[in-house]
Amino acid sequence: MTPRLRFAPSPTGYLHVGGARTALFNWLYARRHGGTFILRIEDTDVARSQEEMVTGILDGLRWLGIDWDEGPEIGGPHAPYFQSERLDRYRAAAKQLLDSGQAFEDEGAIRFKVPPGKTAFTDSVHGPIEFDNGHIESFVILRSDTHPTYHLSVVVDDIDMAITHVVRGDDHISNTPKQVLLYSAFGQTPPSFAHVPLIMGPDKQRLSKRHGATSVMEYEQQGYIPEAMFNFLALLGWGTGSNDELFTREELIQRFNLEGISGGNAVFNTEKLDWFNHQHLMRLADEEILARLRDSGLGAWDLGADQRSGKILELLRPRCRKLTDYPEQLRPFFEDPESYDAEAVKKHLSMPGTKEHLLALKETYSAVQWTEAEIEKALRALADARTLKAGVLIHGTRIAVTGRMVSPGLFEMLVLLGRETVMRRLDRLAHTL
Repeated sequence: MTPRLRFAPSPTGYLHVGGARTALFNWLYARRHGGTFILRIEDTDVARSQEEMVTGILDGLRWLGIDWDEGPEIGGPHAPYFQSERLDRYRAAAKQLLDSGQAFEDEGAIRFKVPPGKTAFTDSVHGPIEFDNGHIESFVILRSDTHPTYHLSVVVDDIDMAITHVVRGDDHISNTPKQVLLYSAFGQTPPSFAHVPLIMGPDKQRLSKRHGATSVMEYEQQGYIPEAMFNFLALLGWGTGSNDELFTREELIQRFNLEGISGGNAVFNTEKLDWFNHQHLMRLADEEILARLRDSGLGAWDLGADQRSGKILELLRPRCRKLTDYPEQLRPFFEDPESYDAEAVKKHLSMPGTKEHLLALKETYSAVQWTEAEIEKALRALADARTLKAGVLIHGTRIAVTGRMVSPGLFEMLVLLGRETVMRRLDRLAHTL
C-alpha cells in the first residue's frame, strides 16, 4: 500500500522545532516510499486559533522545503486542509456513534462509551503497547457547542484521508488508545503508529521558548540556512546507522526509515546546529552565498560586481558560521573603520612610539611590491630595524584596517584591500594616537 502521511499542527502557536521535526519525519517517509504527504491545520479550537499562526506554520514549512501534495478543491494543492471547513463531517460521525449505541449524550455533549477490556497497538518505535480500558473514562467527542474534540476530528480525518502511518511525538502515546477505540467503533483498521522522542533542551527539560527561538522562522532571522536546519532536525532522534552526519535532502530521503528512530529523548544543541550551519554554508557556491545575503537584506555592498568577491569569500568562509556573520566580516573590505575597539587599542597600541612605528610602516608600504609575501617580509624587516616584535606591527595594522583585534589572515586581507586603502587606514589610526 502506498503510504499516506500527514502533519496536523494546531494554529495556536508558531511552528516550533518539535513540530518541524515531526513534519520532516513524515515528509521524509512519504518521499522515501513514493507516498503522499498531507498538511492539515487542526483549527477547531476557535478561541485560540489565529490566522497569523497559520501563516507562520506555512512559512516555516516552506522555508525548510517541506511541501505537501494535496489540498481541498477550493484551495488547490498549495492550500492545506482546515478542520474548521469539515465541522459537519465531524458532527455526522458523532451522530453515527450515538445512533449505534457506542456514544451517549451528557449535558449537551456527546461522549464515547469506552468498552471493557484492553486496547493494544504496536508502535514502530516502542514496540507493543497495551492499555487497560478500565483506566480510560468515557470521553467527550462532541462538545456542547457542537465542536469536535481532538480525538474525534483526528480519527475522522485520518480515515477520510486514508492515512496509513501516523508519526508524531511521544506526548501523544496516551491519546492513542482512545483513537484506536474510535477506529474500531467506525469499523476501520488503525494506521501504523510511530511515536518519536521529544526534543529536550541542554538542561534535559522539554524544549521551550526559554531555551531560545520560539519559532523555526526565528532561526532564519538568526542567520541559519534551511539546508542546515533540515539536516540537523533529521538527526534529532533518528540515526542513519553510520557515523556520517552531513547529508543533502536527497540523501536523507534515500536513507530515512522508522527503524532508525531512537526511543530516547533528543537534545537540541545549539553548538551542533552552528556546526551544521557552517558546514552547509561551506558547501554553497559563491554565487549562492551572495544571492542569499542579498535576499535576506544582509548584502549592504554590491559584492557580486566586485572582482575581489571570490577571494574575499574564500577568506571569510572559515570564519562565518551564519549568514548574519558575513556583514561585519565584509565591512572592512568596503568601509574604513568608524572607530577602534577600545580593548584592542589598550592592549596593542599603548606603548610609546606606536604612532611613529605605524607611520614608518605606511612609508614602507608605499614602495613594496604588493603581494602577501613581500608585504609580510617588509613588515618583519621594519620590526627588526626598529627592534620591535613583529606582533606590534601586525596587531597595529590589523586594528588600523579592521578596527578590531581579530580578523581573517592579515596579509591576505591587505592584498585584497589594496595599497592606497591600507596606507590611508594606517595614517588615520596613527593620527588618533
